[in-house]
Amino acid sequence: MQLFERGKSIAAKQGLILVDTKYEFGKIGNDIILMDEIHTPDSSRYFYADGFSERQLKGEKQKQLSKEFVREWLIQNDFMGKEGQSVPEMTSEWISTISGRYIELYEKIIGEKFQPKDLSDDEVYQKVIESLKQLTG
Repeated sequence: MQLFERGKSIAAKQGLILVDTKYEFGKIGNDIILMDEIHTPDSSRYFYADGFSERQLKGEKQKQLSKEFVREWLIQNDFMGKEGQSVPEMTSEWISTISGRYIELYEKIIGEKFQPKDLSDDEVYQKVIESLKQLTG
């Protein structure tokens, strides 16, 4: 799949390995459309290339950028997404940790410092449309 190969190439240039990902598709009329986010920590796992082989040979856990650490935290706090369970409360510190990891991935993939911007919903929508046009253009 070209999209996955492109993602692997971009990740490799930044010292990451795109290990796996999922793509979600929908159908509008007769057209199959790529839906949802791609190559984010929510849909993909990235390993750091530096030290990958050594960790693999030793059978050690890989250093990764993904949402797996959030999933592990939820499980440790007795949440498995089952009926009747409530999501455990997340402290401000934990939310900052999650944000920091997502920012780390952004900076690794993009190769630039993350600069948050206060945008309206319409501005976000327009930026997404512009980015999609660049990918398909």
